[in-house]
Amino acid sequence: MTAVVHGYGSSTSEGLPEQRCPMTGRGRPDAGAPDPGPQPVDRDEAVEFLELVDAEDAAGPDAEPLAQRRAAVLDEIEATGTYRHTGAELAFGALVAWRNSARCIGRLYWQTLQVRDRRHLTAPADVAAECVAHLRDATRGGRIRSSITVFAPDVPERPGPRIHNEQLIRYAGHRSPDGTVRGDPRLADFTDLVEKLGWRRPEPRGRFDVLPLLVSGPDGRPHLYDLPDDAVLEVPLTHPEFDWFTDLRLRWHAVPAISNMPLVIGGVRYPVAPFNGWYLNTEIGARNLADADRYDLLPAIASRMGLDTSSVRTLWRDRALVELTLAVQHSFDEAGVTMADHHTESDRFLTHLAKEAKAGRSRPADWTWVVPPLSGGLTSVFHRYYDDPRPEQRPAFLPPAPDAL
Repeated sequence: MTAVVHGYGSSTSEGLPEQRCPMTGRGRPDAGAPDPGPQPVDRDEAVEFLELVDAEDAAGPDAEPLAQRRAAVLDEIEATGTYRHTGAELAFGALVAWRNSARCIGRLYWQTLQVRDRRHLTAPADVAAECVAHLRDATRGGRIRSSITVFAPDVPERPGPRIHNEQLIRYAGHRSPDGTVRGDPRLADFTDLVEKLGWRRPEPRGRFDVLPLLVSGPDGRPHLYDLPDDAVLEVPLTHPEFDWFTDLRLRWHAVPAISNMPLVIGGVRYPVAPFNGWYLNTEIGARNLADADRYDLLPAIASRMGLDTSSVRTLWRDRALVELTLAVQHSFDEAGVTMADHHTESDRFLTHLAKEAKAGRSRPADWTWVVPPLSGGLTSVFHRYYDDPRPEQRPAFLPPAPDAL
């Protein structure tokens, strides 16, 4: 099928129709420094990674001995400024980047990550098509599978592609003349941007309109691609006790796929490597739908519950937050869609830490991210200290650079 590239001509790619802690935890990744563009690979960083591959016996049964592989990589860096990972090195690097993610509570599963190697692709239409394939492969009718798709790296003579969406699936924020936003306020600026580039807002404008993918190739020119309906599994939200909850007409998508965090392995920077885990109940119920600068649903929930909202001392926000999160968990369970709960996942995170300690590895964790935003003090991750995050640790998913578009 054909994908229309709004505003910049058209392209064709299979799988796209005409014309939007998970592993990294909750919230928006911190913006990083300005994108430096393609840089030569640091030789020491490359060697350090190869030694890690060798130490953890991850090179594969047919791999060269470390000394030979190191010499070949250094020769390639000397000649070209970069080098190409083997398939085994790429897969291992992606897994370890997840293992090193200090903000992720779900790292117990780091070895189960499915790695999709698409390093040969740079064209925006091909990148978008493979993002659609990623979503279909990862969704599996609700049995969510942790997956990553790695596209072409930056190399000294040219940059790789870029995805400008923070996640593959996000909902539009439609700004009204009075300043209010219908939909997700955090995406209002991005929604305005894609409209300027040629995206047509749906009419009527809804609260859960899926945004298009905004992809640029090595030439930097942006292209827009709508996501097909069958690539975006959504869960209608109901409550196990409150019949009126259905009247709120809420829903959320099933797969949280981060798409703007570069992956760095052995000095090689992959600017487009969308990855997903599955949702934690509090990510949706206690953040996306509850935060005052997002959907801000707690006042509406409290009103329906008949709570006294005259003072914060009545704890109406707390009570409404519990019921909203319960509705999210209940709805995903009823739909057969994978979702973790904050109590179970906290216990599993401590299991992960114990395994890492047994393996003799550091266990960095950002307390402010691994402690859930609901009933934190009731979870097992609350009453303890952790190794400090190590921003220099590699392989890693890096914070996104400020977008130049």
